[in-house]
Amino acid sequence: MAEDQLKDKIGKGLGRIPSGVAILTTRHGVETGAMLASWFQQAAFEPPMVSVAVKKGRSVEGLLNTSKKFALNLLHTGQKDMLVHFGKGFEPGQDPFKGVAIETHQTGIPILKNCLGFLECEVRYTYEAGDHSIYVAQVLNAGSEEEGQPMVHVRRNGFNY
Repeated sequence: MAEDQLKDKIGKGLGRIPSGVAILTTRHGVETGAMLASWFQQAAFEPPMVSVAVKKGRSVEGLLNTSKKFALNLLHTGQKDMLVHFGKGFEPGQDPFKGVAIETHQTGIPILKNCLGFLECEVRYTYEAGDHSIYVAQVLNAGSEEEGQPMVHVRRNGFNY
């Protein structure tokens, strides 16, 4: 089998892995950041931990590496507007929360109002994984804001978003 054909088959196979959809938010001092996240999962029961993958070079990467704190804001199926807003990405210094209702809890990280739920986390480990960094973080606080079905994403090709 040709290398291009194999890569195409692998891409289609990887793309069929369903993933939840969340908005990762972070803060360091007065600087805030946010990004659409679809590669995250629970990683441990005790202590409660999650993992999230962030593509290297994303503007939130520096904030995550400095603050060591983030929140995962879990979207429900009725929040396609949040998917569009945060899916476009933001330049450093640009306010990702302009026009978006937020609040803060234990860590001071921006939490999106009206999401399905949120997890406030503190990074414990960081691992290099190809073109992404994987952050494993302890969940410090959580809440469930809305009832509904979680938003799930299936990609056509596992080699891009």
